[in-house]
Amino acid sequence: MLGRLLHGRPHPGAPGAIGHARAYEVFSGLGFAGRRRRLYGQLVALSGVRPGEHVLDVGCGTGYLARMMAETVAPDGTVLGVDPSGPMIRYARDHTRLGGCTFSEGFAEDLDAPDGTFDVVVTSLAVHHIPEAKRAQAIKEMFRVLRPGGRVLIADYRPPSGRLARRLIGPLSGPVMRHNPVHLLEPLAREAGFGGLNSGDLRPFLHFVRGVKPAADERGRGVAGEAAG
Repeated sequence: MLGRLLHGRPHPGAPGAIGHARAYEVFSGLGFAGRRRRLYGQLVALSGVRPGEHVLDVGCGTGYLARMMAETVAPDGTVLGVDPSGPMIRYARDHTRLGGCTFSEGFAEDLDAPDGTFDVVVTSLAVHHIPEAKRAQAIKEMFRVLRPGGRVLIADYRPPSGRLARRLIGPLSGPVMRHNPVHLLEPLAREAGFGGLNSGDLRPFLHFVRGVKPAADERGRGVAGEAAG
C-alpha cells in the first residue's frame, strides 16, 4: 500500500509519521494534480494570517505550507514547523531559504512552546496521522500555545463519498484515510475551548475547521455566566 511506502519503519512515539520525504513529495505532486499551490494558497487565506504574525504549523511534513505562510508573514513574522519525523524535518530545512521559517522535531500532543506563543496555528493533512487517543490532546495543545484572540485552522483529508472512489482509495491509503472521521474535528476544537467555529470543504478532498481562542475576559464572562445559571 501507499501508506507502507511512505511511512517506512514505524516511529516509536508516532506510528503514523511519514518516514520517506522524497516519496511523499512525489505522491503529493501526483495526488494534487498540479493544484497543490493553489489549494494551499486557499489554506493560507482561510487562516487569516497577516504580515508580522507568528505562526505554528503542526505536522508540517516537508514544509510546503510553512513556506507559503512564511511568504505571507514576511518580513517581520515567523513560522515554526513541527513534525515527529526526522526525515521530513531534514527535508524541510534543506529546501527552505526563507528567513524566519524554521523547523523542529516534536509531537502535536506535547508541543514544546510556552502558553500564548503564537498568533496562528495551522495543521494540514496531519491529524489523521496522530493516534486517535491523542487527537483531543493535540488540539488542546494548539489552544494552549495560541495567544488570546489567536486563530486555528485545522485541515484534513475528507474521504470520498462515492463507493467506487472509496474502493480505489482503500488499497492505496488504507483504512485510516478511507474512514477518516473529519466530522469529529469541530467537536474536538469546541471541547478544547475554541470559539467562533466554522467549517467547510475544499475540493477535491480537504475538510477544514477554523476557530478563535477567546480573549481572557471573554472566557471569564462565560464561566461567570455558567455559574450564575
